[in-house]
Amino acid sequence: MKVLLVNGSPHKQGCTYTALNEVAKSLNENDIDTKIFWIGNKPIGGCIACKSCVTKGKCIFNDIVNEFLDIAINYDGFIFGTPVHWGAMAGNMASFMDRVFYADFCSNKQSFLLKPTAGVISARRAGTTATFDQINKYFALMQMPIISSRYWNIVHGTNAQEVQMDIEGMQVMRILGRNMAYFLKCKKLATEMGLKLPQQEKVNFTNFIR
Repeated sequence: MKVLLVNGSPHKQGCTYTALNEVAKSLNENDIDTKIFWIGNKPIGGCIACKSCVTKGKCIFNDIVNEFLDIAINYDGFIFGTPVHWGAMAGNMASFMDRVFYADFCSNKQSFLLKPTAGVISARRAGTTATFDQINKYFALMQMPIISSRYWNIVHGTNAQEVQMDIEGMQVMRILGRNMAYFLKCKKLATEMGLKLPQQEKVNFTNFIR
């Protein structure tokens, strides 16, 4: 079993990476393979609602989003990490997630359907809970079971060294990894026993103005 951890920070090995790495180590200790996927620090444009992904099966902008979509189907679970910028997730990360999930939904690839996930938030001080609420909305809309920890999945610090000093935050990351591993093993056992995923229905879009 494999979990893909997404680093949505412009810094490859900063605060967000440090938190994700602690989750990854906990997963590895519980026999789950991991990979950390950095979205980079080049500008990521937002979704333009062109719906090309419906027919192309991927985003019309051929960038890091499509690189991620190409491999997502191969993973059993996901952790999405982001720093707090202006009381919300980083702009690049927001655009990344908008396009990833919209393209997957419109193309009906179902790369994320009922796969466990969690958000990890890093910040110097404030904005963490607002960002945590923001990121969890994506998972709920994509029918992804949200894995929790002992507290909100939050770390504090202005650099990697300070994050490592956040004793409670790092503990939360380790517990998150263990809980994710447990859920994945339960799901694998259920599948081996013949339990199938719930039946999916065709989407019915209704508008407030008909």
